[in-house]
Amino acid sequence: MLRQTRRETCFTQDDPYEEFRSAVWAGLSAPRKHIAPKFFYDARGSRLFERICSTKEYYPTITETAILSAHITAIAAMLPRDAVLVEFGSGASLKVRLLLDALYRPAAYVPIDISDEHLLDAARALARDYLRLPIFPLHADFTRSFALPTDLPRGPRIGFFPGSTIGNFHPHEAITILRGFSRQLGSNGRLLIGVDRKKDSAILQAAYNDRSGFTAAFNLNLLARINRELGGTFALDAFEHNAFYNAAASRIEMHLVSVQAQTVSVCGRRFHFAEGESIHTENSYKYAPAEFRAVAHEAGFRSIAEWTDPQGLFSVHLLGIDRL
Repeated sequence: MLRQTRRETCFTQDDPYEEFRSAVWAGLSAPRKHIAPKFFYDARGSRLFERICSTKEYYPTITETAILSAHITAIAAMLPRDAVLVEFGSGASLKVRLLLDALYRPAAYVPIDISDEHLLDAARALARDYLRLPIFPLHADFTRSFALPTDLPRGPRIGFFPGSTIGNFHPHEAITILRGFSRQLGSNGRLLIGVDRKKDSAILQAAYNDRSGFTAAFNLNLLARINRELGGTFALDAFEHNAFYNAAASRIEMHLVSVQAQTVSVCGRRFHFAEGESIHTENSYKYAPAEFRAVAHEAGFRSIAEWTDPQGLFSVHLLGIDRL
């Protein structure tokens, strides 16, 4: 059963593109140009990300899925029965199937995603396979304030945040986001979260520079979206994808590098690029297990359990809420 409740919008202004336009203007006006990675996820960007997840180089998806598959019985045994499952940044809602199959009588599933079209497609597919499960697709930006549907069943809430998406945020931002999750889940809630670990830089470099070019296309699609939605004049062949590991900051950085001196406009405002100047589009922080537990603790969570793969590439953490 697919329940279409009041659909939250990730844009709070009357003009649905105002936040996007303002963020692009502000980011391109900064001394070091940047645009937040959440704007990757229009319908095409979401599809490209799913292609990235299928590549051999992008270990997080296959590794996290293997961890969940190997330990799903133990994970489910630590989670409350008759719970509402809330997935933050649900994407294609694929990994959640492992959890839904293992949970005891889940009361409802709330997929939350910033891409409206992708969200509803995934929710419809899930509804066809889980006929008795109430599904409440929620179009929202989980990095901002939002409300869960008011007609959700009563009972404990389980948060699901796979894919190491938490790594896209500076640790101080991650603490703020996790605090927001704790408020949504309540004092009896649990959070199951995927976290990418520190590892050899060669593995990281390959993961964000796949040979098929999906990550490069994903990065450049941000400029295509600006052109389409904000009247931008970016020439996509005048920018190159660049991803590298910044060891000092323990993060992968993704950039779009201008291959020449050029001027572009966005909604009538002009921005100059020097040759070699970049737009910083994404970070992906990597954590040692103790480092992530410290972030979670600062956000009001306690560690209940942790699972990893034999190579120690990735972790899945189960957290309880210590304080709201």
